This record gives sequence, C-alpha cells and structure tokens, in this order.
Amino acid sequence: MNCVVFVLSENLHKKLMKFYEPFKCDKFPPYSKFQAKNYDVTITLYESGKVMFQGIGADIEASIWIDAEKRLNNKSIDTTPKEKKEKKEEEIFFNTSTIGSDETGCGDFFGPIVVCATFVSKDNIAYMKELGVKDSKKITDDRIKQIAPLLVKKIPYVCNVLDNKTYNDNYKDINMVKLKCILHNKALCSLVEKYNPEYKIAIIDQFVNKKKYYSYLEGVPKVLKDIAFYTKGESKCMAVAAASIIARYEFLRQIHKIEQETNYHIVKGAGPKVDELITQIRQEKGDAYLKTIAKLNFKNYTKLL
Repeated sequence: MNCVVFVLSENLHKKLMKFYEPFKCDKFPPYSKFQAKNYDVTITLYESGKVMFQGIGADIEASIWIDAEKRLNNKSIDTTPKEKKEKKEEEIFFNTSTIGSDETGCGDFFGPIVVCATFVSKDNIAYMKELGVKDSKKITDDRIKQIAPLLVKKIPYVCNVLDNKTYNDNYKDINMVKLKCILHNKALCSLVEKYNPEYKIAIIDQFVNKKKYYSYLEGVPKVLKDIAFYTKGESKCMAVAAASIIARYEFLRQIHKIEQETNYHIVKGAGPKVDELITQIRQEKGDAYLKTIAKLNFKNYTKLL
C-alpha cells in the first residue's frame, strides 16, 4: 500500500477538511482531527499537523496538497524516502540497460490518460543525466517541454494515448487500477516487440503489487513477464524517469490542444477549480462536448447529476 506523509500548513487544514467533507469517516483515529476515505485513498489529518494519504492512489491525492503548499505558501515538499536501501537500488538501476513505463492523466478530470514505455541503454545514461532526466517528478512542465523533444530523438519509446471519448465509451465501470495495468502492459509489450531491446530489468513505477498486477491481466493475449515494481520508480530507473517525462509531455500537448479548441484554460487535477470549469462548460457547450475532453466517471462530474 502506498503511503505519503508530510506536515500540512495550518492555513490548509480547513481547506482539506472541506474538500473531503463528502467522504468524511464516522470515527477518527486517536490523535487525529479528521479522516476521510476517497475511493481507494484514506486521508488522515493529525492534531500535530501531519497529513497521511494511504492507498493505491496516495501519490495522486497527496499531489493536490503538495501543489497547494507551493502555490499558497511557497513551500516545497519532498516526499521521496531517504533510505540507504533505496539509494543502493538507485545506483544499480541507473547504471544498467533498462526498460520502464509510467503514466499520467489518471488523476486529472480533463485530458486523456497517457502511458509511455522507454528503453534506456547503458550507453545513453550519461546523456540522460546531462539533460537532468533523473528525479523527473521534480521537473517543471516548462522544463519537460524542453527535455522531451530531445529524448524522443535519442531513445526508443512507445507512447499510448487513451482519449476521453474512448475512455467514456468503454471504461465507465472499470477499476482504474486494472485499466492502468492493461495500458502499462500494452506499452511495454509494444516497446519490446518493436525494438527488441537488450535490457537487464523491466521496471514499473509501482501503483499496485506484482501479484495483483498480473491477476488483472488474466485473459490478455500478450503479457510481459518478470517486471519489477518500485515506488518512486522514476528516481531508481532511468527508463521510468524518461517514460515519465515523455508521458507528461504528451499529456501537456493534449491539454494545449483542448485549450486551443475550446478557448478555456484547462485546470489540471480534480480539485474545486475543476468543478467550477465543469459547470461553465456544461452551460456553454453541454455534456456531449464534455465527454470528448474529460473523464465523466470522476466524482467531480457524477455528483452534479
């Protein structure tokens, strides 16, 4: 189970409790002043000011408040574990040929889901480091727009985009974790089939445990075996870091395309500002249009119906 913990500034306590009020638990744990369960994530705010996100989507949910800290308090929060064991793993995977995959858009109401898989050979690692590919989650969107075009010219990759209409027509009732398993497997299998790379290990930025991952793929014709799963995979494997950057770059391109077509400033994530934009778009363009640019099974939309 993923777990993200950090100290939340006092001016955000009431905002967090109001945001998760619809998912509020009846009872709170000892020494806590609020707890809510939002889909597959449990959010607990302690009297000490610490907030804990537990569950499969903990990273996505926590990112909302990490971003709020940056915007409202100019406070940067680093949730990367600082364990010696992780450092050792990082050294191993950043100095060998790997394939890896990462996804983006799963926690965003607007825009598609993008999954990318890449192959980074040992010979290309030095170049990746020069570009600053390591720790890709800390790179700004503006920097990603500069790095990604250089990456796609240098390394083999496969990038799959699940557009909103297809998502809404086919995946309304599917488990998001299962969908991610299917999309990661598809990207990795396509990468191996297209380039036949000589890699030492295949790594996925962990969002589910290995046993569950393969159980979700039962019945899928082609499945890549022997994958390793690591939390913060982009900080341990150059292929995952590169995949993260390329996936994010494609997601940003898709968002820009929507903005050009609609003349709206598209809000990322799934917070209150998204709710306001949903109401505006429904009034001006209707639900049929919203279906082509957003994920309609998100609570942001279903609670309005």
